[in-house]
Amino acid sequence: MSWKGDLERVDDYRWRVPRGAVPCMRTDAVIFASESMLPSISEDNSLLQAANVACLPGIVGSSVAMPDVHWGYGFPIGGVAAVDAVTGHISPGGIGFDINCGVRLIRTDLREEDLKGRLDPLMDALYANIPSGLGSKGLKRLSRDQIDDVLENGSRWAVENGFGWDDDLDVTENGGRMESADPSKVSDKAKERGIPQLGSLGSGNHFLEVDVVDEVFGEEAAEAFGLEKGTVTVTVHCGSRGCGHQIATDYIREMERYIKKHDISLPDPQLACAPLDSEEGADYFAAMSCGANYAWANRQMITHWIRESFEKVFRSSAGDLGMSMVYDVAHNIAKKERHNVDGREMDVLVHRKGATRAFPAGHPDVPERYRAVGQPVIVPGDMSVGTYVLVGLQGSMDLSFGSSCHGAGRRMSRKAALRSIRASEVKADLKKDGIMLRSGSDGGLVEEAPETYKDVEEVVSVVSGSGLAGRVARLRPLGVIKG
Repeated sequence: MSWKGDLERVDDYRWRVPRGAVPCMRTDAVIFASESMLPSISEDNSLLQAANVACLPGIVGSSVAMPDVHWGYGFPIGGVAAVDAVTGHISPGGIGFDINCGVRLIRTDLREEDLKGRLDPLMDALYANIPSGLGSKGLKRLSRDQIDDVLENGSRWAVENGFGWDDDLDVTENGGRMESADPSKVSDKAKERGIPQLGSLGSGNHFLEVDVVDEVFGEEAAEAFGLEKGTVTVTVHCGSRGCGHQIATDYIREMERYIKKHDISLPDPQLACAPLDSEEGADYFAAMSCGANYAWANRQMITHWIRESFEKVFRSSAGDLGMSMVYDVAHNIAKKERHNVDGREMDVLVHRKGATRAFPAGHPDVPERYRAVGQPVIVPGDMSVGTYVLVGLQGSMDLSFGSSCHGAGRRMSRKAALRSIRASEVKADLKKDGIMLRSGSDGGLVEEAPETYKDVEEVVSVVSGSGLAGRVARLRPLGVIKG
């Protein structure tokens, strides 16, 4: 279904679905996009979903969609919405099923030439040490008591148990832990699904990449981030696995019962929500925080095994190889923050679904080592083009509740990909580009083929042109692990 409603130009990079396009809208929906991207964006239901989000009780400012926007569950993927932290409603559809799906970037002192003759064994070691694929299980089996510790303490639990360095916490969003987590609000089924999967990539669009810094655009930020042209990096994209999915499933049912019981009218039942100060809303936020903590612990453990893999192949310690973390960002999460709304400072809950926090220089939530330049923003493209590293700018605070895009964004459904793309062609194209692949599933590979994604260059051009985030560096893939 394509969008046939009103779409007004605001400027070169912003478009508005005006209040009233959907009868219940409480505010406008603002879409960040170039004019050439509009036909593609209008082809699915994402613009209607952005307008529907503007009906959310307690919403403030505008419903926002990033240039990587595409159809999702309730909210579009690439959607941002803030609600009043006291009177507003929280919606699981505004976070998604993969709670705290996010991206982590690790730098090294290695140069591309250091990988000659070693990339193949390195990819083998990474593929062996980091479980991937549908239903993959982590290398460490947790006890029931330990899963509660993970849900409560996130990355800190992993580091305290030997999976990483204290410095990793300094460059993880929220220090890798949301204090609002309460494991008692997480179902036994969610915990049971999480116990065997901690420390695994999973399937779908999750990946691990060995990259090289191919180009530097912002010298000051690149130096602060430790990114030098020609050096090797590792990018990890994954989330909260079955644990987060079950938390979302459980509370979507709770929210559906809530809106029915209280006769809350919404344009789409997938927007089911509850007030933050209700029992249902508060319980979901506490459980979602647990899912976020699980995801941070998951990426932290993967980081540990990445370092061990490099140590094995290069016969040197991770410290001597300079394998420090650049940053870890969440892009499926709800966060309580303070923002300026219509000239007034207020506490809000920001839903980010397929959107990345992008705080500017000087913001107190930016790690101290980056505060002079701004927060790193990590934006993967597709497996053939790699990843952009951006830095948050003041425009994000002015226009999008401190948010930027999270990736290239899909332009083709998984079903359409399976009908029209062959795994052999994907493998051949990657090999031709000099990219080493490890993948356990031809179907999963086809679903994530490069042609199923938008042009990340165009997406990044929109967020940089609109002042949400600035270019720092581009990473070119050398090896890719897909689930």
